[in-house]
Amino acid sequence: MKFICLGYADHSKFAAMSEQEMQSVMEECMAYDDVLRQGGHFAGGNALEDAAKAVTLRFRDGNIQATDGPYAETKEQIGGILILEADNMEHAVELMSKHPGVRIGPFEIRPTDETIDKMVAQRDAAFMERKS
Repeated sequence: MKFICLGYADHSKFAAMSEQEMQSVMEECMAYDDVLRQGGHFAGGNALEDAAKAVTLRFRDGNIQATDGPYAETKEQIGGILILEADNMEHAVELMSKHPGVRIGPFEIRPTDETIDKMVAQRDAAFMERKS
């Protein structure tokens, strides 16, 4: 099963770290990502820039509205995603509970929707077939 792990962070904590502290935290996180890779559990991931650089789209009154930034009532914003391969939710929780990033902020773990994932994969294959 595939899981999307949303890592949240309070960016003020990062701003308060020295460059050496930040490098140490990132190295610790990446070292655990290597453990996940070795076990065949790391299926991808990306870090995100500060939420202040985001644009949020909403459909209202028949129009698309774009607004700067997210509008969450929390200091913790999504800082990145990790795509995890695990046997089930319990296994995903077990794997991510060891990730050093959890000390920085919470991780939300969600299973992917396999039905829609299959539809997307079929559409991708059809698109590539038409393209060639």
